[in-house]
Amino acid sequence: MNIEDFKKTVLDFYAHSGRSLPWRYNSTASLDMTPNPWGVLVSEFMLQQTQIKRVVPYWERWMMLWPQPADLAKASLELVLKEWSGLGYNRRAKNLHDCAAEITKKYNGIVPRLPQQLITLPGIGPYTAGAVACFAWNIPTVFIETNIRSVLLHFFFFDKTGVKDTELIPILQKCLDYNNPRLWYWALMDYGAELKKLTKNPSQKSAHYTKQSSFIGSMRQIRGVLIKTLSTRGPQNAKTLRREVENTITTLTDKEYCHALEVLQKEMMVAEEKGVYRIAGEMLAEKPDLC
Repeated sequence: MNIEDFKKTVLDFYAHSGRSLPWRYNSTASLDMTPNPWGVLVSEFMLQQTQIKRVVPYWERWMMLWPQPADLAKASLELVLKEWSGLGYNRRAKNLHDCAAEITKKYNGIVPRLPQQLITLPGIGPYTAGAVACFAWNIPTVFIETNIRSVLLHFFFFDKTGVKDTELIPILQKCLDYNNPRLWYWALMDYGAELKKLTKNPSQKSAHYTKQSSFIGSMRQIRGVLIKTLSTRGPQNAKTLRREVENTITTLTDKEYCHALEVLQKEMMVAEEKGVYRIAGEMLAEKPDLC
């Protein structure tokens, strides 16, 4: 398929079946869409490895609580993690919190326009920098994620496996719409989402494809339970905190428990003082009973 036919196929699909998502404001083919840049950035953090249907209610609540970066920057990390609870990958919440603080301080509360500015912010890598520049500011830039990758593999590498992103990037560069890149990337991502309904793991032909490991009993689950407990119940001594985790993860070992706490402390998510653990940044008003 040539590039023009490919673009027409994707855009025609979007015109009839594009998704209406709150951070887009609408999903028509209008050229004057002006999404809230802060709302776009929040959505990109939340959407990392998380399904849209789970993200929407969280995003709507967060935008009511913290409609601007300065609002989130003022919130405590404990409250931020409590509101994030259930989305998983709690490190994203801390990065978003830190990101809001830096945008407030360095950019006067306005989300930066350029990828090279965005990528300097906490928790933002090449994809997120490109996506926010494009979706928030309609800046033409090349970026790739799972849905986009799936579409390119489907149309241009149907009979090939082990395809590297370096083979896909030139196609994206040729397809890039310099007048309305936002609309083009929305169309690509929506087409990719539709492919997932029709084909099992459409991106598995990619050299970068990895099968996600089981969540139950994983270090990710242990970390999540620790953060949820501390953000909802407040400071806990080590013994009580472990009992709380074991209520969910009955197979927990000493090594896993200690390692999870150690990593969370290194990441400045959790702080410890004399055997009492709390969300980092929160003052210990009253020491819990150590029995």
